[in-house]
Amino acid sequence: MDRLQKERLPQLDFFRALAIIGVLHVHATSDATIDAVDTSIYYVFNFLNLMFKYGTPAFIFLSSFVLFYNYFDRPLTGKLISSFYKKRILYILLPYILISALYLFYKLYTRGLLGEPILLLLRDYVDAIFSGTAWTHLYFVFISVQFYILFPLMLVLLKNYRWMARWAIVIGLIVEWAWVVGNKYEFQYANKGSIAFSYFAYYMLGAFVAIYFQPFRQWVMTRWKDMDGRMKWITAVLWTGWLVTGLLYVQIWYHSRMTDRWMDSLWYELMWNVYTMLSCLVLFQAAFIVNRIAPKILLSVLRRLGELSFAIYLVHPFVLAYYRDTKSWFTLGPLAYFIWVYSGLIIALILSALLVQFLFRRFSYSWVLLGSIPYSLSERHRKRKLQRKQRQQPKVVQRTMP
Repeated sequence: MDRLQKERLPQLDFFRALAIIGVLHVHATSDATIDAVDTSIYYVFNFLNLMFKYGTPAFIFLSSFVLFYNYFDRPLTGKLISSFYKKRILYILLPYILISALYLFYKLYTRGLLGEPILLLLRDYVDAIFSGTAWTHLYFVFISVQFYILFPLMLVLLKNYRWMARWAIVIGLIVEWAWVVGNKYEFQYANKGSIAFSYFAYYMLGAFVAIYFQPFRQWVMTRWKDMDGRMKWITAVLWTGWLVTGLLYVQIWYHSRMTDRWMDSLWYELMWNVYTMLSCLVLFQAAFIVNRIAPKILLSVLRRLGELSFAIYLVHPFVLAYYRDTKSWFTLGPLAYFIWVYSGLIIALILSALLVQFLFRRFSYSWVLLGSIPYSLSERHRKRKLQRKQRQQPKVVQRTMP
């Protein structure tokens, strides 16, 4: 295979699907971690909220993996860089700017602040754009833009200095923790999570896996029964470490929330960092396992969910916000409250997916607000599918009478 002709990895859509499911769990249960402290099922909410906190780091890891996987072996030219930035401006930055305006409008409307002076509203909008705070989830897109700015520089460094590629994970951890500690004791920037350095280890982990994909490919493509002893040992340690650190992370937070006794914030940061980095690798392997063993109907659903994941990420808080208004309609005991919370998760996921799929199919310029249209929903795909169908139809041969 040509070095520039990279193998397509359909498993990445399953990774995206698992990541967006994680994001929805965290967002759907966020209020419950505060409102349900005194209920008998609080541990369940605490567990769901924390065990699924791999979503954003997983998306950052995957974004970095895809970039380095596709660009690392290609000659770095001005045309390549300009094409890279053109795509990110059109399909990431533009949707971010527009969706931020919608969320900020909704926020100001619900708070009765739309009557403020126009210059003050514009200042709030600009501040929200440059801090990722138009809504709580948009920090992810804001830090993605920061990573896109850094990508060409990182690509040059990792291509030209291979020792940096070999030590990418260590470098990522050093940069991330220098920022975390520096911000705690020196900078004290309130929106720490809106700065790309807060996730630099995941970015470099994705780069490392992409650059050295061949040994990783052998690992994720091999069934358990066909693995050698070393590969089985690595897999067992990874999954065990992931489960243990996840449960420990959940337990530490549960104890702190229930007793109101808190450790230094760096301990919580460390536990989250270890758990979510292991989660990235576990999800990466899990996506390939799902591709091998899941039934076709489940693969079809997960593939579409993965294709729509960015658009779902952008719009699902609207659905959750309206759904949460229904809480006042009911008198909810612990079990009913859990059902109501989890129903919100499912409804937000399904309605968001149906909405963005409808918009992609019906409106060719929906990418302006929701990002690039998945190929399977594009007009080009529909035309090719129709042409294929027409070619497969048997030709009718007219016979003339002798």
